[in-house]
Amino acid sequence: MPAPLVRVETMASQPEAADVVVIGGGIVGVFAAYYLVRRGLKVVLVEKGLIGAEQSSRNWGWCRQQNRDARELPIATKSLDLWDRFAAEAGEDTGFRRCGLLYLSDRDKELEGWARWRDFARTVGVTTFMLSSLEATERGKATGKPWKGGVFSPSDGTADPSKAAPAVARAIVNAGGIVLQNCAARGIETTGGQLSAVITEKGTIRTKIAVLAGGAWASSFCNNLDVRFPQASVRSSILSVKPGVEGLPDALHTTEVSTTRRADGGYTLAISGRARVDVTAQQIRFARYFVPMFARRWRNLAPGGLEGWRSGHESLTRWRLDERTPMERMRILDPAADESTIAEILRRARHLLPALAKARIASKWAGYIDSTPDGVPAVGEIPSIPGFILAAGFSGHGFGIGPGAGHLIADIVTGRSPLVDPVPYRPERLTASSWGKVAEF
Repeated sequence: MPAPLVRVETMASQPEAADVVVIGGGIVGVFAAYYLVRRGLKVVLVEKGLIGAEQSSRNWGWCRQQNRDARELPIATKSLDLWDRFAAEAGEDTGFRRCGLLYLSDRDKELEGWARWRDFARTVGVTTFMLSSLEATERGKATGKPWKGGVFSPSDGTADPSKAAPAVARAIVNAGGIVLQNCAARGIETTGGQLSAVITEKGTIRTKIAVLAGGAWASSFCNNLDVRFPQASVRSSILSVKPGVEGLPDALHTTEVSTTRRADGGYTLAISGRARVDVTAQQIRFARYFVPMFARRWRNLAPGGLEGWRSGHESLTRWRLDERTPMERMRILDPAADESTIAEILRRARHLLPALAKARIASKWAGYIDSTPDGVPAVGEIPSIPGFILAAGFSGHGFGIGPGAGHLIADIVTGRSPLVDPVPYRPERLTASSWGKVAEF
């Protein structure tokens, strides 16, 4: 696992009833529970393993507007404000700071795409700066090479993946909510077609509303409810280097490699989009839905192995509510890092940034990034089960937009005016209406 993951103390006993049960303790789940409990609702969050232990602690930590798809940009902008406000509201530190994100390129086509996005962003009040060759070379001086151009987005930033979700979980508890770890949700019960309870391994919680923020597990959970949710995951490998490296930008993206300064002074290193596709029954089932996305992104994907099949998160297995589930057999998705990818990341990073030449690896890890066919999250009530709200398929963007997603979920539950237009995120779009409309960024 990424080191170190901040642990949070939570309750052991399960209540008999709640206004809302949130299933999943990743960044989206904790922010949903946080905003719900702040509105005076009795909220229980159940997590099968540890808070933030899966993809919410395995990502880069970027919180960005830059290069967001038009459907996601509004929630990304709102999320930055919510990241800022959370520390003041809750007195908890997520490590969020607006350090700015730097993009550098020597590719004309890439620079032209960024310029088009800059022109679009201006129409919705987002500030981003295209960099001339001279400006890009100056900002990228740590590389020791000239650049054709780049982008700098000053209002974007990063948060700390190792402590963000635990910080929000503590805020939930401090506000009167209940957080349960090592407590897997097995399913739901309905009465008269309406959701009436969530069944966990510890028993029944009576409730009329459940939010499934299950990350890579969401589709298999839905399958057990006869709800069809097309979702597929890829295994992404990342490494971090130990502190001691100086002079690098806080957050840098290039086609070759991307780097992010960590709270301890070390850096996270990754190749954007590079991943392994581990075959699973669920991927085979939904393969046709993902043809347009694969056609766009196949150059960054490589065949994987059977690790995904063994993990059980994309199984088509059905289970009874009184038996042990795949979520209890695999409390935390902790897949093996792909060693060839790790070696390539380090090679590229040292070639691009001379300051990393002697940097030592602190940790290496992998995580499953779950995606929808169009690369846009699914957030909304499932029409066939009133009271059951899906929040999944964040397609590698969930950490940055987690606060906005959580706020939107709370808006949907309480019937308030939504933070952003919820229509682009409705799960029912993933039938035929959005075929081929893959997110551009």
